[in-house]
Amino acid sequence: MKLSDTIGLVLKGKDKNRILSIAPEQSVYEAIKQMAEQNVGALLVLSDHKLVGILSERDYARKIALAGHSSRETLVREIMTAPVVFVTPQHTVDECMAMMTENHFRHLPVMQDDHVIGVISIGDLVKC
Repeated sequence: MKLSDTIGLVLKGKDKNRILSIAPEQSVYEAIKQMAEQNVGALLVLSDHKLVGILSERDYARKIALAGHSSRETLVREIMTAPVVFVTPQHTVDECMAMMTENHFRHLPVMQDDHVIGVISIGDLVKC
């Protein structure tokens, strides 16, 4: 794979292109539990099948653990990152790496026609 290849090609090459999500009204505890069970570092936040945010382990660490809040009492919508930066299948590996580096995040939702079709992680791009 080359840096000029598209993200669409990267998605086709992924073994499991799971789209893991949580609702904004669920607790942060439920989100962290799901991340641990699925062995992932972030979940998309979907409301009525629309992407409204993303919640990462970094959000949890900085906005719950370090702030002394309760993950069982805090809702996902209170700490999720929004709006979400996303890419399309036509973006290149190089463009996505630059976006991740510049914005200091490790996960990029891939959207097509207002629908999430996948998620690209920094690990996926490093494999390229």
